[in-house]
Amino acid sequence: MLGAKQGILGDLKLSTGIKQYLRHSIGIVLLMVASFQVHAAASIALGYQPKYASGFKHFDYVNPNAPKGGNLTLSAVGSFDRLNPFLLKGIVAEGVTGLVFETLMEQSADEPYSLYGHLAEDIVLAADKLSVTFRLNPRARFSDGKAVTPQDVKFSFDTLKSERAHPFYRLYWGDIKQASVIDNRTIRFDFVKVNPELHLIIAQMPVFGRNWVKERRFDSVATDAPVGSGPYRVVKFDIGKSITYERNPEYWAKDLNTRRGMFNFERVTFIYFQDGDVRLEGFKSGEFDFIAENNSKQWARDYVGPQFQNGNIKKEELKHSNNAGMQGFVFNLRRELFKDKRVRQAITLAMDFEWSNQHLFYNQYKRCYSYFSNSDLASSGIPQGAELALLEPFRDRLPKEVFTTQWTPPSTLPPGSLRDNLRKAKALLTEAGWQVKDGVLHNAKGQRLEFDVLLAQKGFERILAPFAGNLEKLGVKMSYRKADVALYQRRLDQFDFDMVVETFGQSQSPGNELINMWHSSSAKHEGSGNVMGLQDPVVDALIEKVVYAPDRQHLVTAARALDRVLLHSEYLVPNWFTPIHRIAYRAKFGYPKTLPLYYQAEDWMIRTWWKQ
Repeated sequence: MLGAKQGILGDLKLSTGIKQYLRHSIGIVLLMVASFQVHAAASIALGYQPKYASGFKHFDYVNPNAPKGGNLTLSAVGSFDRLNPFLLKGIVAEGVTGLVFETLMEQSADEPYSLYGHLAEDIVLAADKLSVTFRLNPRARFSDGKAVTPQDVKFSFDTLKSERAHPFYRLYWGDIKQASVIDNRTIRFDFVKVNPELHLIIAQMPVFGRNWVKERRFDSVATDAPVGSGPYRVVKFDIGKSITYERNPEYWAKDLNTRRGMFNFERVTFIYFQDGDVRLEGFKSGEFDFIAENNSKQWARDYVGPQFQNGNIKKEELKHSNNAGMQGFVFNLRRELFKDKRVRQAITLAMDFEWSNQHLFYNQYKRCYSYFSNSDLASSGIPQGAELALLEPFRDRLPKEVFTTQWTPPSTLPPGSLRDNLRKAKALLTEAGWQVKDGVLHNAKGQRLEFDVLLAQKGFERILAPFAGNLEKLGVKMSYRKADVALYQRRLDQFDFDMVVETFGQSQSPGNELINMWHSSSAKHEGSGNVMGLQDPVVDALIEKVVYAPDRQHLVTAARALDRVLLHSEYLVPNWFTPIHRIAYRAKFGYPKTLPLYYQAEDWMIRTWWKQ
């Protein structure tokens, strides 16, 4: 199931178009209903009673008496060329998704997976689980003052699932047949087949007004101010440079329990910087108010000076319980060079994480050890019991190590060493038919073992330099270059790269979004999350076991089996994660004493802080 992509998965965090949607789409859960009982529910949870009772006043991680007003200025790196966050092409402005658009139900941030009525007052899953019905809140209004109607919900669904929107939605909602308007407050979604999470996937669908699109093609609506039901409206923007949102004084949900104590600033502005170093200097000089730092070197060395000493700027490290998922240097399997697992494994052995953590990261990181790192979904030991039974039918199509060996990332901690790892790498490359000629490995076809790494931010250059040096000792030539943000996004969408830094963020309950990440059906869809180009029938079958798991126990078993297969296939060079948020801000803000469990730093700041 798709959830907030928790955790800082690496030394830098990428944020583009669809990732904004994923980051702000805060969670998907299962509705637990008895086999022969159908009833409307205003709150739902994954196998437990929701924390907040019906009619609750506010979430515990907000200050319900937070003062309203004041301006907040934030930053973004790169550029933007559109205000429509639901398209494939271009780069969307920061803040649009979370400030302007809302979903049918809202997830709390201090429970694993609980949803509460928002645009929809309640939800009813049919007894046969082949449809779900929502009744809309009669108070719900768009920013233009018009009521949010079932026709708007249907229009949003039909539009997002069309060829004019990002292909992610067609993949993610593949088992949703249609939306039907029942009456002036009720909308029903029909399913192709029983899928345990579909009713709550659609509960997280963003809804927008028909007046925003009118009779135009959806992919032509790029810079029109969007019409959503959220707390803010776009009031000013300068393409690629800045965008300002103003709180809607007539916001329909300002007193709703899912919004009380939230979105307290009168205006929110994002200003853009082309370079991370320049952005930091801009923060120190007062150009914006808050920063979540993802560069370990800058955090350790550059957050100093008079402003920090006199208390005008505060610097804090805040714990979170986010699922870390996986970040890595991803091989593009569409390239002939990377089709041999031995080549991928050899390249992975040349990455010395321990050296990098000590000399580059100031020992701030942990190594990603699973596609579900930092969660109970991570595989461990060797498969046994139900997991072994799930993998057994695929034994002849899987590496034997899946059944005999616990996969761990290469390490140089004693008794291991980089020299030992490079020896193993050389043996693998020799076995694969690669021989050194003129200082570079060649295969029998005369192909050179060389490749490029496409980067969005130059901060990764210092990380890749020692990695490239280690590879050079093997006769492997790795180059790396930072591309303009727009060019980077275009090349990523078109899979025009050899290797790229990619994050596979996970919720506590993965599901349909895995189809977009690793299923064969998404490998050729331009703009999909399947950046590695993975097409493996075994992976497909295991993903479907996760998606259609009837309960939590089966889901965990299937996720661990899938994790094990992905790890042993060596599809990427694992990176790192941190269990803390590193933030700095001007000493003019207050925030609630109780932190949420699952949150992204900047989103939490916008939602729950206030100006003192």
